[in-house]
Amino acid sequence: MDLIWQGLVDAIKLLVHGDPQTLRVAGLSLLVSGMATLLASLLGVPLGALLALRRFRGREVLVSLVNTGMGLPPVVVGLFVALLLWRSGPLGKLGLMYTPGAMILAQLLVAAPLAAGLTASALGLLDVEVVAALRVDGAGEGRVLWEMLRAARPQVRVAIAAAFGRAISEVGASLMVGGNILNETRILTTAVTLEVGKGEFARAIALGLVLLVLAFIVNLGLAQGGRRALQMGLA
Repeated sequence: MDLIWQGLVDAIKLLVHGDPQTLRVAGLSLLVSGMATLLASLLGVPLGALLALRRFRGREVLVSLVNTGMGLPPVVVGLFVALLLWRSGPLGKLGLMYTPGAMILAQLLVAAPLAAGLTASALGLLDVEVVAALRVDGAGEGRVLWEMLRAARPQVRVAIAAAFGRAISEVGASLMVGGNILNETRILTTAVTLEVGKGEFARAIALGLVLLVLAFIVNLGLAQGGRRALQMGLA
């Protein structure tokens, strides 16, 4: 108990004094996970809408892949990305291994299925008659997808928030393809793992607190944005 209490006290001191290493790690973590979430949203949300509103050949296979991806172990994703980016791999010439770009790719693959799956589930709960009415009015498929996404904005924001949570909390894949290199690829989750292994519990707790605060702020912003969008829609 004394160890936990002293770790909390030391962690607060590090945060209050603006420890440069802690801030640098937090900044890189937010950049990597933010970019991964943005890309996951741009890919996953339209894909989820397509799966919910269209019937096409191969849809069942694609749904199964998305559902599998939602529970895919991150270390498997890390292994896949490492094989792609290794010097002798298909994308080895890009030189992305052990860079933030590799971590963004790994987190993208982890987060995108979650964004797609939750978006598909949200749109699947909407009234199917709305889709039929839009098509009767002559709306194209792109317009139908857009209008249904607008109708499910709060739920879609939840999907994006879940994707961000999945990305920023990921450890195994980022460690495997990023290498946890100081000042280059060390992010909050991999730094916590390292500091605990070294017995530096104060810094580990400080990094953990920063991770929790970042996740809370992003989710709060998405929730408030969704509430404002809902109020505007009802006005």
